[in-house]
Amino acid sequence: MPLALFALTIAAYAIGTTEFVVVGLLPTVANDLSVSLPMAGLIVSVYALGVTFGAPVLTALTGRMHRKTLMLGLMGLFVIGNSAAALSPTYEMLLVARVISAFAHGVFFSIGATIAADLVPENRRASAIAMMFMGLTVAIVTGVPLGTFIGQMFGWRATFWGVAMLGVIAFGAIAVLLPSNLSRSEPARLLDQVRVLGSGRLLLVFGMTAFGYGGTFVTFTYLSAVLQDITGFSESAVSLILVFYGLAIAAGNLVGGRIADRNPVRALTVLFVLQAITLLIFTFTAVSPVLAVGTLAVLGFLQFANVPGLQLYVVQLAKLHRPGGVDVASALNIAAFNLGIAIGAWVGGLVVSSSLGLSATPWVAALLVALAVGLTMISGVLDRRSIAVPQAA
Repeated sequence: MPLALFALTIAAYAIGTTEFVVVGLLPTVANDLSVSLPMAGLIVSVYALGVTFGAPVLTALTGRMHRKTLMLGLMGLFVIGNSAAALSPTYEMLLVARVISAFAHGVFFSIGATIAADLVPENRRASAIAMMFMGLTVAIVTGVPLGTFIGQMFGWRATFWGVAMLGVIAFGAIAVLLPSNLSRSEPARLLDQVRVLGSGRLLLVFGMTAFGYGGTFVTFTYLSAVLQDITGFSESAVSLILVFYGLAIAAGNLVGGRIADRNPVRALTVLFVLQAITLLIFTFTAVSPVLAVGTLAVLGFLQFANVPGLQLYVVQLAKLHRPGGVDVASALNIAAFNLGIAIGAWVGGLVVSSSLGLSATPWVAALLVALAVGLTMISGVLDRRSIAVPQAA
């Protein structure tokens, strides 16, 4: 793999860390800024919404920019956003800073995947894109628990300073390693995105993505609080559990791709059912340290196991129903992942602030994932009908 690809991987690592590290810092941020835990949870929702709605618009607006200049600008924006987060004197300023970082996130992955594919021969493009996204996975395994530990030891602002420094390193790597003569494909227009959103079949998959992937975030957003307040773990123990959870996520992401290759709908149905059941079980095992860790191992595996299948399925359907908008459909499914995070974190906040409380987040998460099970089954029925109609004719 060319060294330029590693520059993109480093940037993906920094971006992945800033997206998910807040999960481990919510109790600390809430205490320091004197806001409730559900209010702190909105930090996760606002970031995800920034990616969801900012990425399509900004990708279209910046489509004609020089690729290397754009990537450097995005990492500069990322550094500004995380530095602003570290300096935020108020909760409101922290939300604004998170949105700034989110804008850089969305456009980076949209454009970065195209650049990664262009850096290698055609027969290695998929591997190159996977290499870039590996930075995101590694961030969950190492960046999130390490950032959580730093935040607990030195304050949450230190974590954002650390992430900003990662952004500076990524900026330098892109400046030095990324070639200046990158090809520039025709930018996706907003009209193309609207056409993809006009497909009912694709909207169904976007719903599967939002509820199936995002449903877990009802619990995952408040996982540190659950482990401390309900299970009884110390702050330092939570950091170690997040490492363990991240390893389970990485394993699930790898295995999920393999089991979804032949029949993504069948694989997704099984994965979503298991995910809903595991979340329901966690409602009862969260009170026991041993059982809670065991349940989280399964939940972590399932949380990202559905990601490859969802992305593969949306590409397959786009080729059938919107053949001119396959890339746009793929990008919009990434937006659906982040919309799901926003919905999950928001619903989790409502549950925590209600009479149900923190302990109810797992079973409420299970209900959202159950919606994804229903949507997946409906989509499977429609697939079988579309195959049966030509055969009957």
